[in-house]
Amino acid sequence: MNTQTSLGSEIPNAHIVIKQWWIPIIYLLLLFQPCSAESEIFTIDVHRANSLLNNGNYHYLDVRTSEEFMKGHIHADDALNIPYMFNTPQGRVKNVNFSEQVLQLCKKDDHLVVGCQSGVRSVYATTILLDAGFKHVYNMGGGYLAWVENGLPVAVVTPKVEL
Repeated sequence: MNTQTSLGSEIPNAHIVIKQWWIPIIYLLLLFQPCSAESEIFTIDVHRANSLLNNGNYHYLDVRTSEEFMKGHIHADDALNIPYMFNTPQGRVKNVNFSEQVLQLCKKDDHLVVGCQSGVRSVYATTILLDAGFKHVYNMGGGYLAWVENGLPVAVVTPKVEL
């Protein structure tokens, strides 16, 4: 099937290119589909997150990859890094053991601030935690990038060198 342009010329098989272009978009939308529409996610800005983390009652859960975490993360005494997704040769894949890994380190009554690089993965991670029965979970909007942009304290993991 050919498609006509506004000038009257024909473009063969143009509809196929358009359909193929949408395939990755649809795949990503399905991949990042939240688990439940019932979970109400509360997103807070980085200043509110900083305030909650400094009061000693909240823990920071960084859901970025371990490589991202090692390059720099928010400065919090007990920052946890449990990736929501992993980098693989085929691209990023969801950590199917995410909620179980969080449950190994946190209780469902713990107060958590969940963050990632830009605030996208943390929304999905927060949804999973709420669906798993966690009661006090906030998504940090803007993620680590917004944290750095606002001049808030960061930490870098220095690899240990053995002699």
